[in-house]
Amino acid sequence: MDTRRGNPCAVNSTTAFGSGLESREGGLAKAVGDEGSMSAGKNIAKARAAVNKPAYPLPEAVNLLKQVKYAKFDETVDLTMRLGVDTRHADQMVRGTVVLPHGLGKTKTVAVIATGDRQKEATEAGADFVGGEEMVEKIQKENWTAFDALIATPDMMKVVGRLGKVLGPKGLMPNPKTGTVTMDVAAAVKEIKAGKVEFRADKTSLVHVPVGKLSFEPQKLIDNATTVITSIVRAKPSAAKGRYIKSVTLSSTMGPGVPLDSAVADAAVKK
Repeated sequence: MDTRRGNPCAVNSTTAFGSGLESREGGLAKAVGDEGSMSAGKNIAKARAAVNKPAYPLPEAVNLLKQVKYAKFDETVDLTMRLGVDTRHADQMVRGTVVLPHGLGKTKTVAVIATGDRQKEATEAGADFVGGEEMVEKIQKENWTAFDALIATPDMMKVVGRLGKVLGPKGLMPNPKTGTVTMDVAAAVKEIKAGKVEFRADKTSLVHVPVGKLSFEPQKLIDNATTVITSIVRAKPSAAKGRYIKSVTLSSTMGPGVPLDSAVADAAVKK
């Protein structure tokens, strides 16, 4: 059974990186009911049929996603990379953050847990929620997670640490590796507000990263995607052997997965 994210519009093809099915989670089954299934099915088939080459240059893939759009909302564009790593081994884990040059098309809600002057700095930097132990208590007792990112100062981690059961499953636990445990809370808030995203290889060695909205100008999506690919290439673990980038796919929430050719990854390696 394929455990990768499922998209009804996924493309099964042989790309410049190799063969395989690349997909992303569209949630289409929840988005349409039985009454609209026939219409949706036709749209899916039409979008899928438009992907008729083994692999596409990044600019062409962006334009194709725009051409086959049929959803009435502004879809998120995602980049999916299959890596040649075994994430069961700690020394092959791929994880990091990157600031997208053109953001994500939405402003993230940021919470900060700190004390004293750091609370003032966080507020001035644009944090949406700022607090100390009372915020920790609120999260713990009410399962409150009305934020997209949580930043904490190192001295507060002794109390934030007990929030693992609430924050961990949602990917909201502050972590020094992602820059969300820091004394420079102002800089961390500004980076997240500017479009900082986290990437991490899952248990199937896939990395899924949003790179913007389908309404973005093509060049902005190209810039964001290129920035993400470059960052993931640079995050290659020294323990990883053989081909590191096995495939790269660009997709939208309701659209097909478009396989990219190896040029974009090759260019990132040379940087």
